[in-house]
Amino acid sequence: MKIGFIGLGNMGAPMALNLLKAGHALNVFDLSEAAVRALVEAGAQAAGSPKAAASDVECVITMLPAAAHVRSVLSADDGVLAGIARGVPIIDSSTIDPVSVKACAELAAQHGNPFVDAPVSGGTGGAAAGTLTFMVGGSASAYEQVKPVLLAMGKNIVHCGDTGTGQVAKICNNLVLGISMAGVAEAMALGEALGIDTKVLGGIINTSTGRCWSSDTYNPMPGVIDTAPAARGYSGGFGTDLMLKDLGLATDAARGARQPVYLGALAQQLYQTMSTNGAGRLDFSAVIKLYRREGAADAASDKGDKGDKGGAR
Repeated sequence: MKIGFIGLGNMGAPMALNLLKAGHALNVFDLSEAAVRALVEAGAQAAGSPKAAASDVECVITMLPAAAHVRSVLSADDGVLAGIARGVPIIDSSTIDPVSVKACAELAAQHGNPFVDAPVSGGTGGAAAGTLTFMVGGSASAYEQVKPVLLAMGKNIVHCGDTGTGQVAKICNNLVLGISMAGVAEAMALGEALGIDTKVLGGIINTSTGRCWSSDTYNPMPGVIDTAPAARGYSGGFGTDLMLKDLGLATDAARGARQPVYLGALAQQLYQTMSTNGAGRLDFSAVIKLYRREGAADAASDKGDKGDKGGAR
């Protein structure tokens, strides 16, 4: 297929590369010239605007930081809807709120285009390996139409229900992730303060009832998991500011549904503290800095390190 791909951040770029590896032709657009150039070197064609990226293609994929970017990319004078042909499906893999998804889907429908929300889980590692989970919201027919494309980028493709339910699944998943990471950070820092070898403690947790993804794959304590962002100064992962954004989406949605999220609200405050201290670009597992002897004030010491600018995990 010929596909338009818009948004080449830390998630979008490897997703686009996997589409190329699967034999698809890509028109790519991003505000970063370097990101576009890297994809062109891999075989993609550069587009000068979202409109150009969406012209003469069989599918359009967007992977953007926030709802405002998705709306703009769709509806601007040089946006996707100005260039796309009727009937061509639009896949939005950004993490945004369900209300915005429905508004974007309505815009697409008015133009005659199927629209699905398909946020992802699996992080930058899953994006590079092509093992992402896609949580898809949309009609059954639209889901079947886009599933072959998603399979080139992911291993687990789940139809969650109508438009917006993919985002519901994503924000609920990341609510758990933000809470569990804070819990693991708290426990690991306590163990360190009480004198146990943290690698030993990590091994015990990962073979006991405390085991979770935040402990066995992404452990926040340096020296426990060699491949985790903690082993590289909390760089190159899922940024604290992005986790803060996702928790904000969850708490806002909970407020609208009049549903309590006690731990989610507390976790949001922890990541807000990190961001306020200047550490928003560090991987979200750096929340352990609030608990360790180095203290919250030192959380900003590595603030130049970059987390993911393209969406979770």
